[in-house]
Amino acid sequence: MSAPAPSPLAIVDAEPLPRQEEVLSDAALAFVAELHRRFTPRRDELLARRAERRAEIARTSTLDFLPQTAAIRADDSWKVAPAPPALEDRRVEITGPTDRKMTINALNSGAKVWLADFEDASSPTWENVVLGQLNLIDAYTRSIDFTDPASGKSYALRPNEELATVVMRPRGWHLNERHLVDEHGTRVPGALVDFGLYFFHNAQRLLDLGKGPYFYLPKTESHLEARLWNDVFVFAQDYVGIPQGTVRATVLIETITAAYEMEEILYELRDHASGLNAGRWDYLFSIVKNFRDCGPKFVLPDRNAVAMTAPFMRAYTELLVRTCHKRGAHAIGGMAAFIPSRRDPEVNKVAFEKVRADKDREANDGFDGSWVAHPDLVPIAMESFDRVLGDKPNQKDRLREDVDVKAADLIAIDSLDAKPTYAGLVNAVQVGIRYIEAWLRGLGAVAIFNLMEDAATAEISRSQIWQWINAGVVLDNGEKVTADLARKVAAEELRNIRAELGEEAFAAGRWQQAHDLLLKVALDEDYADFLTLPAYEQLEG
Repeated sequence: MSAPAPSPLAIVDAEPLPRQEEVLSDAALAFVAELHRRFTPRRDELLARRAERRAEIARTSTLDFLPQTAAIRADDSWKVAPAPPALEDRRVEITGPTDRKMTINALNSGAKVWLADFEDASSPTWENVVLGQLNLIDAYTRSIDFTDPASGKSYALRPNEELATVVMRPRGWHLNERHLVDEHGTRVPGALVDFGLYFFHNAQRLLDLGKGPYFYLPKTESHLEARLWNDVFVFAQDYVGIPQGTVRATVLIETITAAYEMEEILYELRDHASGLNAGRWDYLFSIVKNFRDCGPKFVLPDRNAVAMTAPFMRAYTELLVRTCHKRGAHAIGGMAAFIPSRRDPEVNKVAFEKVRADKDREANDGFDGSWVAHPDLVPIAMESFDRVLGDKPNQKDRLREDVDVKAADLIAIDSLDAKPTYAGLVNAVQVGIRYIEAWLRGLGAVAIFNLMEDAATAEISRSQIWQWINAGVVLDNGEKVTADLARKVAAEELRNIRAELGEEAFAAGRWQQAHDLLLKVALDEDYADFLTLPAYEQLEG
């Protein structure tokens, strides 16, 4: 007996948007409804499994490679599917949200790939969710343009052959979309909304352009979550009638548990896998989240003191390159988040040198490409990879068999010779408040102190405050980190912001709300799994 036709989904508590019917068509919503009916129950089981695993880490204070999947790791015969031509060369990737101006600028940036972001660089207002999809449709049909109302400057797409290839990032499994519910009033997972609308409207269109529906998968915590995505891809390709293997997915290894399952994740997605990416802030956030009550040896110092050259971070990136190349996948490096200053060439000079050194290291280590947050950084990163790759599209032939990473190396946090500082606490509060305030206004990618910050930044900031308080950390100035100290620093930052902006601009923002939310998730005894969950309930639109 065939499955019953899915009930249409209801759009709730949402103001109508211009041209929304082009995105939220009956046929597209029927597809999302079917994804929800088939896959949300498994998503729910996997979220429950995350909690069980976290409880196990709290008991044991350790992680290891999985004994039950040892045969997959030992089998040298399997590889991921060959990369499609559009994803063969990924030496520089630019990241950013899908607002209209960013869509044009990212596609025109000279980068090989644009990570079109519905996740950490996008605040999930209904407008951002729906109009972001519309902007991508308009880009593929070349009906997109933009005129900046402030400057009068106009933006238009370059010829197709000069545009970056889009790899779209949907929301993580843990987030639901409150504006789209089923007949029982149950919210549809944001991941299925973002993936479903994009895939339904663009899969065939992208094939006609010589590309395909390519995805970045965020916040993955296990190979079973990768298996769920693979099943979504198989179903979706059959549903719209395109060949199996058309979809390609790059998985962000940005959780500590996924770092122990890299090969298994590639194996589960092998017909659809494109590569793995080495994140930084979300990865550190995941370490704190999972080992937050496992004693002083897991206490991280200031986030800016944890470079990718830290021993436990180096173990993670080296293992990622070796794993990817062993299996024929691309290894994509981390983010250069610097935002060039139009006013301070000296700041730029110092920062550009740091970016260059970082990208040189990645290229020399065997990465096939890397991320930047700003178009001005594309040529710098390109130069680093051009120097190593030359005319080759990638360096997957560098197998890095010299790399030998043990399970303990990935969590050797105490191998880093740095301690939390008062300045680090102040920075965590500053960045946390400033980012959350912008997010509550619908902005997910925010320039703060010359760095492009996204939700991962706020997560590591509030997690470190929580960890330092609960571990009784004593800072470099002799002060013990307490809830009262965090409140004092936050109150001072709020006063500074008020003085910096003036009363009128301060009142027009969400500053008090952001301050209160940061303190709630940093001070609550019960650690919230994701800051964006309570923040989403306060997001308007």
